[in-house]
Amino acid sequence: MIELMIDLWGYMRARKKFWLTPILIILVALGALVVFAQGSAIAPFIYTLF
Repeated sequence: MIELMIDLWGYMRARKKFWLTPILIILVALGALVVFAQGSAIAPFIYTLF
């Protein structure tokens, strides 16, 4: 997983694609939200966001 992040950073740095950074951050945040929502006490509050 860390190698993937290093490769992505190298790609964005070499090709000046820094506009991809906010998209990747949002995707990671949504992925973490889905993982934490499965079977936790936070789940009812997350459902109100969508």
